[in-house]
Amino acid sequence: MIDEIYDVIVVGAGHAGCEAAAAAANLGSKTLLITMNMQTIGQMSCNPAMGGIAKGQIVREIDAMGGYSGIIADKSAIQFKMLNLSKGPAMWSPRTQNDRMLFAEQWRLALEQTPNLDFFQDMVKQLIIENGKAVGVITSLGIKIKGKSVVLTNGTFLNGLIHVGEKQLGGGRMGEPRAFGITEQLEELGFQSGRMKTGTPPRVDGRSLDYSKMEEQKGDENPGTFSYMSSSKLTKQRSCHIVYTNETVHEILREGFDRSPMFNGTIQSLGPRYCPSIEDKINRFAERTRHQLFVEPEGWHTVEIYVNGFSSSLPEEIQIKAMRHIPGFEKVKVFRPGYAIEYDYFPPTQLHHTLETKLIENLYFAGQINGTTGYEEAAGQGLIAGINAHNKVHSKEEFILKRDEAYIGVLIDDLITKGTEEPYRMFTSRAEYRLLLRQDNADIRLTEKSYHLGLAKEDRLRKVEDKIEQSSKLEAFLRETSLKPKQINPILESINSSPVDQAYRASQILTRPNMKLELLENIEEIRNTSSNYSEEVREQAEINIKYKGYIDKERENVAKLQRMENIRIPEDFDFSQVSSLSAEAKQKFNQIKPKTIAQASRISGVSPADINVLLIYLGR
Repeated sequence: MIDEIYDVIVVGAGHAGCEAAAAAANLGSKTLLITMNMQTIGQMSCNPAMGGIAKGQIVREIDAMGGYSGIIADKSAIQFKMLNLSKGPAMWSPRTQNDRMLFAEQWRLALEQTPNLDFFQDMVKQLIIENGKAVGVITSLGIKIKGKSVVLTNGTFLNGLIHVGEKQLGGGRMGEPRAFGITEQLEELGFQSGRMKTGTPPRVDGRSLDYSKMEEQKGDENPGTFSYMSSSKLTKQRSCHIVYTNETVHEILREGFDRSPMFNGTIQSLGPRYCPSIEDKINRFAERTRHQLFVEPEGWHTVEIYVNGFSSSLPEEIQIKAMRHIPGFEKVKVFRPGYAIEYDYFPPTQLHHTLETKLIENLYFAGQINGTTGYEEAAGQGLIAGINAHNKVHSKEEFILKRDEAYIGVLIDDLITKGTEEPYRMFTSRAEYRLLLRQDNADIRLTEKSYHLGLAKEDRLRKVEDKIEQSSKLEAFLRETSLKPKQINPILESINSSPVDQAYRASQILTRPNMKLELLENIEEIRNTSSNYSEEVREQAEINIKYKGYIDKERENVAKLQRMENIRIPEDFDFSQVSSLSAEAKQKFNQIKPKTIAQASRISGVSPADINVLLIYLGR
């Protein structure tokens, strides 16, 4: 195996590495996945859950593209919830609670059954670079492995440093060694690097908790799935619980602030803004007397519990003392304390939209090495890096998702165009076309693209085509069917909506606030036809009718922006020669090298005046 020349070598087997390896191998590339430990492939390093706000949309997109994350999340789920159902469909986000051990096992089994994919257990300490191209790696054993492209998905392992109070341990995860050598080599090659921080909460013994003092959080009564294919739905679920900290807990935590690496200057790198540690929360939000915690089971059978919201790097004795004043935690036994971890990352403005580096050809970065946080963000990047590494070595076109096509497109464009100085997390608010990028239509948006790539199989495409055809038929029926006042008014009365005195189309009634297709199905004529369609098709038809005006408006805005996307900037364009550009715009343009006017307009610090100057200079 060591004598082979691989098409794609993937370094790291976390969420980014697994998706990258699967994509490249399924497309036909001879692929090698190198990991420091074969037992931790697909490891959930932090919370045992997939999806959530905007993240659930990314998992659905990965699944629509033929990736594995959605299927594996379904196979290992112990609870399913659709979040934000009280809001519009652009905000609906699926989330699963998962069995941590089963999730990793399912990833390994799926990868082992993937053709064209080999594995090797060792640490990569150096890249082989020849004539400005990545052509292989060297492991800690001194083994040279040749490849036509390399994808780095190192997670938190690059010079990882773990903090628990005043104690420091070198490691990429608790109990696992850090990786070294790659950062130093990349810096010598001219890459800029930085340090980021993330953290994780304590894991505790569920047998030592009193759940009667907590608020139970059950899964959905009719649970869904992530995958658009035939994943089995949960027939039983495990509950999570909610509990709150209090002033006593906060006071105990404050006692340890002078020994906290966050406050004594030991940690100077930035952590995730939207997932702060408990000490950060009580410091930044001192006016709050309590903070919400989610008590999450780690699996079907294990007693280990993840205390979501209590991420900490305080001394372990302070963590335990404080937790014992949380209701239900009075007798808590701790499996391991929370900790913070610092690691190297490389500002993503050094990448193309394909995730290939600008400095070294055929070298790709994906996941936390690019400054992101979260399994889903990493997996989405891994998928795109794996596709493009395969395409590059087989002389195929680059594959890029645009901002109006996928949350993955928004994620990568934000990273490449704006960069990030703190761990980047996806939110629905980051997507200007979020009504087009819903979780329910990711298959419609992306499956055909993936099919033409060769990743999604024909059965996926046929299923999507059937869904589109069926939802169109149901939409047409609802637009054509006329309902009389005596049929409509009892339903309108039930939702406190104004009655009607003449016949209306079913689709017109459906657009009223609080009206749902489920309510209209109380009318026999509607029910008899609607019952012929799947729940997925009914949901699609209802959304298309209720939000047609908004969807059409977003599509108009996309069309306007597309004109800017079509104005290409020459690759060798020297922005310094455009005297009317602001100094900041020149600096940012020369650093990021935008390929289109639309991308240039999204760069932080670039003004509309700078864009107008560029348009004039380019003769537009």
